Amino acid sequence: MHAYRGPRPALTPNGRKFANLELSGVTGDGVFSGYASVFGEVDLGKDRIERGAFLNSLTGRGAPGVRMLYQHDPNEPIGAWKTIREDARGLYVEGVLSPGVARSREVLALMKSGALDGLSIGFRTVKARTDAKTGVRRILEADLWEISVVTFPMLPSARVSDVKNARFFRDRETELVRQMRRAAKMMIRSTFKGKAI
Repeated sequence: MHAYRGPRPALTPNGRKFANLELSGVTGDGVFSGYASVFGEVDLGKDRIERGAFLNSLTGRGAPGVRMLYQHDPNEPIGAWKTIREDARGLYVEGVLSPGVARSREVLALMKSGALDGLSIGFRTVKARTDAKTGVRRILEADLWEISVVTFPMLPSARVSDVKNARFFRDRETELVRQMRRAAKMMIRSTFKGKAI
């Protein structure tokens, strides 16, 4: 979740809000994954999304009913969400950028270079409680209507964690395992060169 500082037509008395989060995994063909919300973390707007907040919305709308936008601009759809689900960490998403859209190609290039790595959710608050001492608003139920790829998310921990190529995810763990396997193979070859194994 990261702070969106542009025009905010959805921040109105009807309870709508933008809350940004982190992308994780972009492929050469525009497929990416990540977390659009992390449960239990307080964002820069003093909101904290609780586990289960999106369940009713996802049951009714599903991934096809949630729009993928660029910087919360309804005039800039850039792809489609294929998977949106809650897990123990937060709101996990998988999407694909539309290759025939110029902005999508720009977004993909920026994601791959690490220049653009935020996700931000647009939702209407259905049920919330505000802590009188801290001022933190706990979002208990939210009607999710869009998830944007953004520059500045409201939740600082919301970032793209890896870029997925056509063959594999290039996250840190995967790359470490690949490097370890390569090193082990090289050691075996040099150690047992010319010997039957």
